[in-house]
Amino acid sequence: MYRFSAILSLYCLVLVAGCTSKKTANPEDGLAAFSADSLKQDIAMLASDSFMGRKPFTAGETKTIDYLQKAFAAIGLEPGNGSSFLQAVPMVSILATAAPDMKVKAAKGDFTLKAYDDYIIWTDKPDSNTSLEHTELVFAGYGVVAPEYNWNDYEGLDVKGKVVMVMVNDPGFWTGDTTLFKGKTMTYYGRWTYKFEEAARQGAKGCLVIHNTKAAGYPFSVQQKSFNTSRLQLDNRGKGIKNCDVIGWITETAANTLFKAAGFDSSLLVKANRPGFKAPPLNLQVSTTMKVTASYNKSYNVIGRITGTKRPDEVVIYTAHWDHLGIGRPDATGDSIYNGALDNATGTAGLLELARAFKSMATKPERTLIFLSVTAEEQGLLGSKYYAENPVYPANKTTANINMDGLNRYTRTKDILVIGEGQSDLEDYLKEEVEKAGGYISFDTHPESGYYYRSDHFNFAKAGIPALYTNAGIDVIGKGKAYGQQLEDDYTAHNYHQPSDHFDANSWTVEGAISDLKLLFLVGRRIAFEEKWPQWKPSSEFKAIRDKKN
Repeated sequence: MYRFSAILSLYCLVLVAGCTSKKTANPEDGLAAFSADSLKQDIAMLASDSFMGRKPFTAGETKTIDYLQKAFAAIGLEPGNGSSFLQAVPMVSILATAAPDMKVKAAKGDFTLKAYDDYIIWTDKPDSNTSLEHTELVFAGYGVVAPEYNWNDYEGLDVKGKVVMVMVNDPGFWTGDTTLFKGKTMTYYGRWTYKFEEAARQGAKGCLVIHNTKAAGYPFSVQQKSFNTSRLQLDNRGKGIKNCDVIGWITETAANTLFKAAGFDSSLLVKANRPGFKAPPLNLQVSTTMKVTASYNKSYNVIGRITGTKRPDEVVIYTAHWDHLGIGRPDATGDSIYNGALDNATGTAGLLELARAFKSMATKPERTLIFLSVTAEEQGLLGSKYYAENPVYPANKTTANINMDGLNRYTRTKDILVIGEGQSDLEDYLKEEVEKAGGYISFDTHPESGYYYRSDHFNFAKAGIPALYTNAGIDVIGKGKAYGQQLEDDYTAHNYHQPSDHFDANSWTVEGAISDLKLLFLVGRRIAFEEKWPQWKPSSEFKAIRDKKN
């Protein structure tokens, strides 16, 4: 039988040169503090119904940040923002209630699309009600302007004051052509958030992203869960940020209905993969309305600190988002609380475990350790975005970010999954630790889903800070990869962003989580003692940002 933890313990009896400074005489320092019992206790509490799905601006947030502050204090962490554990994040809650349908005017005859079933829409503009009145609909391929890839879907296309309909993901996704962007590996141009941003820069009044489960990485039902519910944005008043009036998703079936009404067919989606594609006019007009109400408030990031003994101004930041989706549309069982046990009560509880481990060390870290639990990840990485734009600890003094968003709730695996292959030295640090323990690192099997751009580490990367994001491996000890992949696929299909993401005391052993947390601890402990800083790899798109800031 493969005994991963036993090998890990055996490894830790040997002092590895270069892993920590000479001051760390005991290579097991801190490891004994990790506890499956305390991890499960924190997960169970954070994911309980009493926390109401931990949505910002609700009573669930109040309970969550109170719990985290008390936990940080009980562990012995110092307040991470001056004398406070909190960093206020000014945001606006926008409730856009859409009309039940969208009227389409076409030469072949008018028809309607049904909200929720055919499309969902919302707005990031809090200032007024929004309407589309006989607004021209334009197809813009992937909606990408990428000079470095010699690609511009908007070239020669006038979309000012119009609604653009664009495809999700990148041009290389369907063809697998590695000369088109990064082939099947999604770049940020493939993310729906980028599509909205670019449409606004082009002057569009609205943007609809055509949904495809394979290209998006999740079913349309995930988006439907947020239809006609409040959404959060950072309070950007006075900053001159451009937004479309209407943004949203449309099903591929509904998009093909629009193409057919315009005299085309789904082959337009195929043609859009070709360099130089020019979208033909659809000669369609759409009309619908949304009633918009907005309220301004503050949510909070929670920050704890262990001050370094030798280089206290240089920091290592561990992150995990505390928020989830709150109370929303009931599922088939009538459950309306989106508890977010895996996503991300596990990561938040893991942050507490890491803090306990570092605090327990006999030899105190030379660099400062920061434990940052951020808000509003589920609303678009807002808490980490605000922190990156308003850092408590300067980016040029931040050595690394290690992010957790979903830990292994079951038994151990031989591998630990790295999201974003080939980005920074942190990948190599982790590789050394896991191989010394007899395991190996694996890489994202769905790079087309763009996971490197979908959690909080991304905002640190955009600030030039080397960022490591890991997930549970799939090579389950004694059961293999097929079994582990089935667990992952089942969660994505049935529990991701669903009320069914519950903590299960009977099946959640969290042995895998503890094993992975120890590896992330060893990576952070190494950085906390060694002289050098981890660096971006030469091929990383984020290296130039760090180089410029230094």
